[in-house]
Amino acid sequence: MVLTGVKFALAADKVTEARKIDVEVNRGIVQLNGFVDTASEKSRATVVAADVKGVREVQNNLQINPGARSAGVAVDDALLTAKVKAALIQSPDTKAHQISVNTERGVVQLSGFVDSATAKAAATTVALSVTGVRDVDNALAIKSH
Repeated sequence: MVLTGVKFALAADKVTEARKIDVEVNRGIVQLNGFVDTASEKSRATVVAADVKGVREVQNNLQINPGARSAGVAVDDALLTAKVKAALIQSPDTKAHQISVNTERGVVQLSGFVDSATAKAAATTVALSVTGVRDVDNALAIKSH
């Protein structure tokens, strides 16, 4: 219910571009992940998410996009995202279904909630092993039990 509420609120807001923002929720803790165009969009997303009923905390992991991408860069980023997802699936140390992957100009953002610090570290190692990945922004959070 919180997940749907946050996604709806972001979509209804005039400043935030909801299609660029991935939302993960664990026990009322909301993660905002992905790449946005401006600092105002990033800060507005936090305000919008925090106003949704049931949200206890907002972790804003949004990165500000340095500028428009060419079609070739967008294709390369999509290919890198697919390769990283495949590598995470193949790794015995990561539960790929817990991890969202976004890529912008070769920088991979990992987000979501994982079971342990070991799984978080393994996800970074796996992503960095993929040819073409320039850097990894590991925004994974460890689930509270």
